[in-house]
Amino acid sequence: MKITVHAVGRMKTGPERELAERYFERFAKSGPAVGLEFAGIVEVPESRGQSAAERRREEAEKLQAQLQAGTVLILLDERGKSVSSEDLATRIGQLRDGGRKALVVAIGGADGHDKSLREQADLVLSFGALTWPHQLVRVMLGEQLYRIATILAGHPYHRS
Repeated sequence: MKITVHAVGRMKTGPERELAERYFERFAKSGPAVGLEFAGIVEVPESRGQSAAERRREEAEKLQAQLQAGTVLILLDERGKSVSSEDLATRIGQLRDGGRKALVVAIGGADGHDKSLREQADLVLSFGALTWPHQLVRVMLGEQLYRIATILAGHPYHRS
């Protein structure tokens, strides 16, 4: 299953970018052994719409344009469901085993995701109730994707 990260906004050069790249590289190397292929990060510029609703709608349209039929959509959103790493690995493993070929994990802009995307998503996921900076969300997502690959590969999990 190909996994793509869709991110509103650009990641600036700095330690956060380096750390995110390190985890995405680890995932890219470990994922194929468990049937997960890292297809990269698609960055789209933040909307310049006048209102938050307009910005969310325009950013949603950009994501919609990239989604192929049958693509699994996971949105990162503070209003989403909080799950454990093991639970997320199990869900992604089940999608892969069920024949799903593509998954997009979307990081929204400063205004969050449009309601239409939340309704369409297969999973709306939260990294907790706290608000996280965009750069740190990328780091955490990269680390979780790498962790998912190691869990699916049967490596001992630190909590087990």
